[in-house]
Amino acid sequence: MHSSARFLIEFGAIILALGLLGRFAARFQFSPIPLYLLAGLAFGEGGLLPLGTSEEFVAIGAEIGVILLLLMLGLEYTASDLVSNLKTQYSAGLVDAALNALPGAAMALLLGWGPVAAVVLAGVTWISSSGVIAKVLGDLGRLGNRETPVILSILVLEDLSMAVYLPIITALLAGTGLASGSLTLVVALGAAALVLLVAVRYGRHISRFVSSDDPEKLLLVVLGLTLLVAGLAQQLQVSAAVGAFLVGIALSGEAAEGAHSLLSPLRDLFAAVFFVFFGLHTDPASIPPVLLPALALAVVTAGTKIATGYWAARRAGISAKGRWRAGGTLVARGEFSIVIAGLAVTAGIEPSLGPLATAYVLILVIVGPLSARYTEPLATRLTGRRRDKAAPVADAKSTAPEPHEVA
Repeated sequence: MHSSARFLIEFGAIILALGLLGRFAARFQFSPIPLYLLAGLAFGEGGLLPLGTSEEFVAIGAEIGVILLLLMLGLEYTASDLVSNLKTQYSAGLVDAALNALPGAAMALLLGWGPVAAVVLAGVTWISSSGVIAKVLGDLGRLGNRETPVILSILVLEDLSMAVYLPIITALLAGTGLASGSLTLVVALGAAALVLLVAVRYGRHISRFVSSDDPEKLLLVVLGLTLLVAGLAQQLQVSAAVGAFLVGIALSGEAAEGAHSLLSPLRDLFAAVFFVFFGLHTDPASIPPVLLPALALAVVTAGTKIATGYWAARRAGISAKGRWRAGGTLVARGEFSIVIAGLAVTAGIEPSLGPLATAYVLILVIVGPLSARYTEPLATRLTGRRRDKAAPVADAKSTAPEPHEVA
């Protein structure tokens, strides 16, 4: 009874603290993710109030949080959206991957962490935060802007890339031999491709089977189906997150809309628990030694994300102001960077990877909304000044006589 009471007190205190932190973040209009990470650091080993009996339950809640995050992301896209984005925007996705994954891989190699950690850190720096960016676009009233479809296309391609990327790092982190690892990877990718094919071809039938006018039955069926597929996917080394993501893509129409409204509160609750759990496994004392590399990586990859958005918007025929807005909006990293780093932390490949990822996400999840708001006006002001300075020179050259005129 004493242990049960302590568990209820600890877990109740965590949920209450998260609710208050969420209110605080909403009042000042910024993402609560950094506050949730800081709460995890405070409750974890080496923090102010280390947890005791509730840590195992928090770990289970964190796993459900990852699954619900990916499910809700999949619900945002239909199979037709998936195919059309792959066909029309694949070049932007390739530029995005090259510019933003390579700095992370290079940093891991420079720190001497080895090739597996390089692949993991490449994913951490590559994937923007869909959740933070969607909120920022809504807060700034830019959902109807011309550059917004470009931003969303890049986010869709990043999210879809996880269906391939996560099985790869799952196989790498398992530390199996070359033959065994290759077989695991082939099975994982084959399973992901099979589920994706079923989602594209039979999504309507799945949605019809799941759909119900009774919210209770819809919630139970969708949640049960998601957890079942996620578990089977993890058994096949695909990762539970990818399985949940593909279930979300398979659902469409009324089933997707109903599931989205019913699962949103659950997603927010368990996602918050996930960020706390990640913070629990990061010793605050381990962050200062990696703060400078994290800051350097944040500066470089903020610049590469701005360049990515600018290039993609320019290719789509967007004006200069829209290009800068697109680039600035893509800077934020968040939930999926932590998901990727969390896999590596669980595998225990590099002790400093978790602290570096935490510091990196904390920096960019705070800088991201500011970058979305101020990149365009700052760039316009700077380019405007350059033109103003260049104008008198151009005028002087235009009034000077040509050589043949002097002659």
